[in-house]
Amino acid sequence: MRPQVYLPLRKKYVLNFRDFSIPLGHETKIMGIVNVTPDSFSQDGCLTHRIDFTHKAITQAKKLIRQGAHIIDIGGESSRPGARKISAKEEIRRVIPAVKYLAQKTKVPISVDTYKTQVAKIALDAGASIINNIKGISLEKTLLKMIRDYRAAIVLMHMRGVPKTMQKDIFYNDIIKEILDSLRKSIENCLEIGIKSDKIIIDPGIGFGKTFEQNLILLNRLDAFNTLNCPILIGTSRKSFIGSVLNKDVHKRLLGTAATLCASIIKGAHIVRVHDVKDMHDVTLMTDAIINEKMTDLK
Repeated sequence: MRPQVYLPLRKKYVLNFRDFSIPLGHETKIMGIVNVTPDSFSQDGCLTHRIDFTHKAITQAKKLIRQGAHIIDIGGESSRPGARKISAKEEIRRVIPAVKYLAQKTKVPISVDTYKTQVAKIALDAGASIINNIKGISLEKTLLKMIRDYRAAIVLMHMRGVPKTMQKDIFYNDIIKEILDSLRKSIENCLEIGIKSDKIIIDPGIGFGKTFEQNLILLNRLDAFNTLNCPILIGTSRKSFIGSVLNKDVHKRLLGTAATLCASIIKGAHIVRVHDVKDMHDVTLMTDAIINEKMTDLK
């Protein structure tokens, strides 16, 4: 008789930040992406010619919430490989009106995808409750102190360099160990500044300074990141490594994205950051039911 093998249970956490308390571990939480950019790799940016981009961003966010998003993540600067940096003033112009409206008119946490202290400050004043930061270990202490003082949550993502240069430094002796060490240092920096552990989320940075083979290794060994004792966020949606495996362009990567989410959730991911919330909601519900060996309540 073959021995029984059970899927590992995700670690359970409770995120407590600003006015929110979110249990993690039983139900996968979905972070819906709203790009207020003209140059997003996914070609879904709300910043287009002759269109009220704030209205478009708000409309998109409301749609994602109806489809099952638990968190909305708004970004005003593209982080695709080779993307150019924009000024804080321009980023504020793009994202803050939508942040302010959504924070007042919806009941889900609003995350802002930024690494700029000035943008984060205005976003938090406007009602944002999560700062989703791609720069991880190189965060300024001023920004960390601000997040602490606002009792906001922070996503710490691993990336080498900046989007414009990140694909030029992709050699690792041991990719899992090196990313673990980097994220551990980021967590320590937060704790030393006074950010509580129940406000910290980690993200290994799929697609940020990694080859497509390295992205596959990260997903296959994602459970290694449980040792950091923080909730895990994964962002694979429509990314180029899926296109490399399937030989499909950005608009035909839905099923490939679904496969990466299933694998990530089984390996311990708590939050998935996606463009296609409606379809991925079904994927997360089904995967949760398998992991939990019972039905997950529809929400």
